[in-house]
Amino acid sequence: MLYIGFTRHFTPGTQLHHTEGLEPMTYLDVVFSYGSLPGEKELRAVDSMREVYGIRRILFSEKDRTVRVEFDASRFKQDAVAKLLRQAGIDISEPVALA
Repeated sequence: MLYIGFTRHFTPGTQLHHTEGLEPMTYLDVVFSYGSLPGEKELRAVDSMREVYGIRRILFSEKDRTVRVEFDASRFKQDAVAKLLRQAGIDISEPVALA
């Protein structure tokens, strides 16, 4: 599995940051199947997605030919995440249903 992006490790239940007036982030995962394997150019473009506020984590599974994106649902919808992946050159299809 290829991991792109960043994640912070915190103890569950720990308050990460509190600023009065800001809504807490709600993170969701979306998984897309992809056709052709991403090359170096595409992976560099995907790596730049971590600079987009609200994209938390991106995981590629070569075995399953899927890409999983954890994102802030208060800032993005699935179609916006799909658009970012397509702009990076990733050949994705419709989202995979998560069990």
